[in-house]
Amino acid sequence: MKMTGAQLIIECLLEQGVDTVFGYPGGAVLNIYDALYQNSHRLRHIMTAHEQGAAHAADGYTRSTGRTGVVIATSGPGATNLVTGLATAHMDSIPLVAITGNVAVDLLGRDSFQEVNITEITKPITKFNHIVKDIRELAPTLRKAFSIASSGRPGPVLVDVPKDITAQQYDYTPPTEALAPIPKKTDDFPGLDRLAARLEKAERPLIYAGGGVILSNASPELLALAERTDCPVCTSIMGLGGFPAGHPLSFGLIGMHGSYAAGQATQACDLLLVAGARFSDRVAGDTKRFAPNAEIVHLDIDPREINKNVTCHDHIVGDLKQVLSGLNRRLSPKKRPEWVARLTEWQAAHPQEEAPDNGCPSPAHVIRSVQAHCNPGDIIVTDVGQHQMWTAQTYRFTQPRTFLTSGGLGTMGYGLGAAIGAQTAHPGRKVVLFTGDGSFHMNQNELVTLASYDLPVVVVVMNNTVLGMVRQWQKLFYGRRFSETDPHRKTDFKRLAEAFGVAGLRVEKTEELEAVLEEAFSLRRPVVVDCHLSPDANVLPMIPPGGSAADIVVSME
Repeated sequence: MKMTGAQLIIECLLEQGVDTVFGYPGGAVLNIYDALYQNSHRLRHIMTAHEQGAAHAADGYTRSTGRTGVVIATSGPGATNLVTGLATAHMDSIPLVAITGNVAVDLLGRDSFQEVNITEITKPITKFNHIVKDIRELAPTLRKAFSIASSGRPGPVLVDVPKDITAQQYDYTPPTEALAPIPKKTDDFPGLDRLAARLEKAERPLIYAGGGVILSNASPELLALAERTDCPVCTSIMGLGGFPAGHPLSFGLIGMHGSYAAGQATQACDLLLVAGARFSDRVAGDTKRFAPNAEIVHLDIDPREINKNVTCHDHIVGDLKQVLSGLNRRLSPKKRPEWVARLTEWQAAHPQEEAPDNGCPSPAHVIRSVQAHCNPGDIIVTDVGQHQMWTAQTYRFTQPRTFLTSGGLGTMGYGLGAAIGAQTAHPGRKVVLFTGDGSFHMNQNELVTLASYDLPVVVVVMNNTVLGMVRQWQKLFYGRRFSETDPHRKTDFKRLAEAFGVAGLRVEKTEELEAVLEEAFSLRRPVVVDCHLSPDANVLPMIPPGGSAADIVVSME
């Protein structure tokens, strides 16, 4: 059947099971948007206020569903506005397909209006990218893009399509077979017997679980492993929800702002089983002093991660769900009551520190109060900064894909777009965004998207009037020289929300919190809660940068 390149793009998206795309129109993608108009009964499009918001929305859609998200942008500035979103997805291994327009093939390389070489610009932050200069390549390239984005270690891809390619006619042929043979599922990896023996022998094993647990849908296998071996579990920020908080073997976050128990367990364990994590500097710190008494075993799908940051004693490369399944088959049940009791004592000895009482609610109080209004399957999104760490420390995540945050790139401004994507994908669930006043200023323009599509996201602005995380570092390491972290901005977030057509509420005193949250969640429409906090609230515990758990700071005193 003959159809235009733009129509081919739509058919390829539908082949891949895509039901929603995010984007912003422009001259180079007019043909694609015309095809979207004609296929609006088959494919939903969400228009954001800015292409970066669209990229983050596709990211939030993906993280919350496990399905590859799609974002469309025009050439030039439209394409370059995707860069931060692509880098965010790349650092956290999130599968996205970005489709960008470009000038006509015969105008490429001539500094034409709104022309950039987006494939070269994004090469370091994508798994694959390609400019289609021949319409015969269009459908095969798009199919390849989806395959690459979601196979192995996932990640973003980009397909750049010149405008004349979207206008040309070509025969559409539905695919008759998968792009590549699907590898046979196996849970029989070399080294599993050896690893099982190591675990049986260990007296003080610890599991450090990362985002790979969630990406590979391996949460059931991880839970089975921990319970079978009576092995404590701590998670990276990307792994939150991969192991249920509140479980007797769950000891919270590991790393710079991790729990005291997780830090001490890392120092004391004799075997550290690392599942789908990459020893980020925010976790490992001083790599020479990380888990100093342990044999380290690394399980990961990406062979490039093995021995990259921390030298391990053993490793297995493979899909984590399959690896853990095979390991569980080889293990006999074992109890380690003394080791688990030791971590439980550490946990009880150092509860989360509350903020100083100056009439404002503490960050932990705000987060716990929000959770009281939510169900286990509801989705929590954060931006980046102190509020992100408070959420990671305080909120009890029990299910995978319910916590969306920028871990690797640490993108301030990520949250509102991601919340839009998550709420679009899950209209029946509550979606809450915890953001800081600094992060919210980055992409607050996306409030118009919440209002336009009536997406009932509850935005909680943890408003301490300062750039809190940077300011905390200035307190500890820069002699309290608060350079540009007390910006004295006058933004009234309640009135700002109302100007965008979103409900605005405010909390200034602790005693106001419960009533305001009750109203926010009862509205069932987009709402911003401007929640005032003390500028002197800190994120603790904290391991200084480049330090180890032996250097942990548990009090600013």
